[in-house]
Amino acid sequence: MISDSSPIAAIATAPGRGGIGIVRISGKHLMPLAQAVCRLDSGRELKARHATYLDFVAADGSVIDRGIALWFNGPHSYTGEEVLELQGHGGPVVMQMLLKRCLEAGREMGVRLANPGEFTYRAFQNDKLDLAQAEAVADLIEASTEAAAKLATQSLSGTFSAAIGKLVEQVIHLRMLVEATLDFPEEEIEFLENSNAHGQLQTIRASLDHVLNQAGQGALLRSGLNVVLAGQPNVGKSSLLNALAGSDVAIVTAIAGTTRDKITETIHVEGIPINIIDTAGIRDNADASDEVERIGISRTWAAVDEADVVLHILDASHGPTRADEEIVARLPAKVPLIRVWNKIDLSGHKPSIDVQPDATHIYLSASGHNGMELLRQELLRIAGWQQTGESIYLARERHLRALNEAQEHLAVAAQLAEQRDSALDLFAEELRLTQEQLNSITGQFTSDDLLGVIFSRFCIGK
Repeated sequence: MISDSSPIAAIATAPGRGGIGIVRISGKHLMPLAQAVCRLDSGRELKARHATYLDFVAADGSVIDRGIALWFNGPHSYTGEEVLELQGHGGPVVMQMLLKRCLEAGREMGVRLANPGEFTYRAFQNDKLDLAQAEAVADLIEASTEAAAKLATQSLSGTFSAAIGKLVEQVIHLRMLVEATLDFPEEEIEFLENSNAHGQLQTIRASLDHVLNQAGQGALLRSGLNVVLAGQPNVGKSSLLNALAGSDVAIVTAIAGTTRDKITETIHVEGIPINIIDTAGIRDNADASDEVERIGISRTWAAVDEADVVLHILDASHGPTRADEEIVARLPAKVPLIRVWNKIDLSGHKPSIDVQPDATHIYLSASGHNGMELLRQELLRIAGWQQTGESIYLARERHLRALNEAQEHLAVAAQLAEQRDSALDLFAEELRLTQEQLNSITGQFTSDDLLGVIFSRFCIGK
């Protein structure tokens, strides 16, 4: 991320019109700028952490706006630096005039426009937040559900970071024992037995597995569960989408191949965002009516490959066909599969759910909205939704990658520990790599390139 120590300024509120707009400035020695922009009595300064109602003035003394000035001394501020916030009326022209005035008044001290996410980046640099907490700021802003907002707040308060910190402490403790023994290679085997290295390692692995499971559930809550509707033409995929969405999102006709491209609709079930993706009906390319349908079928398989869950829709009134079994055979084995037997209003089946080794089978009627709650509850189960008070961490994809990498290093360490003739230095190296991956989550070990990617996705002013 491109950054320096120059004072920075930006409009901190969202673009558009509003009752209140905020211009934020952060840096060192900002009081002269505050005195130039705010109409204060001669020799008077803003009082820290007190709201002062006053005029914001241009260079010629004319009033730009009237509002509240807030002053924060470093390090007792969001960024850890001196921070000035000017709260005026939220019109875009007024805000731009006020920002321009701040840049003008601070020109000699090097005040410049802030980069996206630079205020939070400075908070990270000044140890006000670790990296996971900084990302939680963006997650809180972008939260699409109440549950996601609550989890982002928990991460911002440090719950996820604390869990990672506890893991790091366990790894460090075992590393210290290992590395203290490296000077006595003839006692390696005795060390592994006497210090209960096996037991400590298993405890760490179990703790990591638990954190990874909770983080995986939180990642689904953050980004949503991608559910792809797949099946032959005219089995009721679009009707199912409409039933789940509660509106006529997709066109439904008796003509096979009506849906040519994927349609995505996000619904919320118990606070969990579920991205329902309707796709073109799958049939052999030779049977496709034209090139457009063939492209649609190709995109269906592409969507299936990226799915978190696949709903294979079948016509319960006809029963399974050879084409249905060919579709199942091609579905990714690692993706959870629900076989939805639609049109039970025609087949005479009752709404039900049947968990089989190959897949979960659900019988319902999309057009009659009969049995739909069974499907919703099964999607919640797959998403890991729970009503218990157990913590879930609103993790990002990079967090999951780091946790998985750490898990793999611990697995190698366990294999080395089982080998009676293993070298203790290799065991120690796997522990070091584990710690490195865990530290990357909170930013204790993070490349500058990664920091640039993370903070560039923040909005300007945050």
